[in-house]
Amino acid sequence: MANHRVVVVGAGFAGLQLVLDLKGAPVDITLIDRRNHHLFQPLLYQVATTLLATSEIAWPIRRLFRDRPEVKTVLGHVVGVDRQEKVVRLRDGSTIAYDTLVLATGARHAYFGHDQWEAFAPGLKTLEDATTIRRRVLLAFERAELEPDPEKRQALLTFAIIGGGPTGVELAGIIAELAHRTLVREFRSIDTRSARILLIEAGPRILPVFTPDLSEYGGRALDKLGVTVRTGVPVTDISADGVRIGEEFVPARTVLWAAGVQASRAAEWLGAPTDRAGRAIVERDLAVPGAPDIFVIGDTASVTTAEGKPVPGVAPAAKQQGAHVAKTIRSRLAGKPTPGPFAYRHQGNLATIGRSAAVVDFGWIKLKGAIAWWVWGIAHIYFLIGTRSRFAVAWSWLWIFMSGQHSARLITQKETLKEENGR
Repeated sequence: MANHRVVVVGAGFAGLQLVLDLKGAPVDITLIDRRNHHLFQPLLYQVATTLLATSEIAWPIRRLFRDRPEVKTVLGHVVGVDRQEKVVRLRDGSTIAYDTLVLATGARHAYFGHDQWEAFAPGLKTLEDATTIRRRVLLAFERAELEPDPEKRQALLTFAIIGGGPTGVELAGIIAELAHRTLVREFRSIDTRSARILLIEAGPRILPVFTPDLSEYGGRALDKLGVTVRTGVPVTDISADGVRIGEEFVPARTVLWAAGVQASRAAEWLGAPTDRAGRAIVERDLAVPGAPDIFVIGDTASVTTAEGKPVPGVAPAAKQQGAHVAKTIRSRLAGKPTPGPFAYRHQGNLATIGRSAAVVDFGWIKLKGAIAWWVWGIAHIYFLIGTRSRFAVAWSWLWIFMSGQHSARLITQKETLKEENGR
């Protein structure tokens, strides 16, 4: 008798945890992703800001499951789901049948109705995004070195980061360290310390998921690094020449987006109800309403806690959802009672601010400063996949901490270099 067919779309934290937890179950798993690697997104900004190499935070999916013969990996782009035929449709016209379908397709950038801004302010979700941002940041210094006009040079040395959450704060802090410490002795015509780094948050304070005292500390730490924090005023326009904050225009040739995300199109494939961010509204067991054989998890799903609060779109939540659905599938196949509603267990918030400062909020304890930075680092190293990656990242951080030198300051992909130089 054939095994139960489970199709998983998306090899992020949610999808990966699901497949890991189904080990030994009587299932045949097809794991579909548009990319051939699993990405550790919490450290993606460190690739964008020259601290880490891409290979240190990404792993080939096939390698992760090479010892799992029941897992088939497909490099493909899903474009739809036929709920009647119970098949997933791929862009190349092929279909893959399922008995249980799990959509864990993640999220993309949201520009709040201004999609034209994406060309001028890239977001940070993929390795391609990270290397694009790294190129733009490094090229800004290279082009400023050759620019004789003072006003144009200052625009090249102005970096605007939109969004004061953890990603925006982390980007601003590292770019400030890059300009004010790492690159100081390497250029001859410019003083990189004259670079201006702006962190723009439309809300009343940065790091809004943290308590006000930790948020205030984050602002002070950024100020010490030379970052100018602007809060309470939204961005109203972005162009190739700069960013408009309220009515004020700031010339800036490097603008980065860290302000919002929107779910993938998974809900459209299913005809499922959505929230304002496009996430599929699911039942308490993470199944699609009226379709118990289809689950939506991770950033693609709109999930609430028992208190009615939204479950945050963070890695621990995604992993917990993947584990919950794996338990549900196992229980169904064994004819046992299912685990019931998904219950999110909050594991805390962490954000780093530069080389030796961070904020940590575990609820029962709050930390800031150097000790929080060590806790943040240990936590992230622990969740990396494999001893080699943990050692490589730990060594890179130790080297940067001791020498102040970033190890991945490479401008690659010559076609993009031509495009940037022609702007």
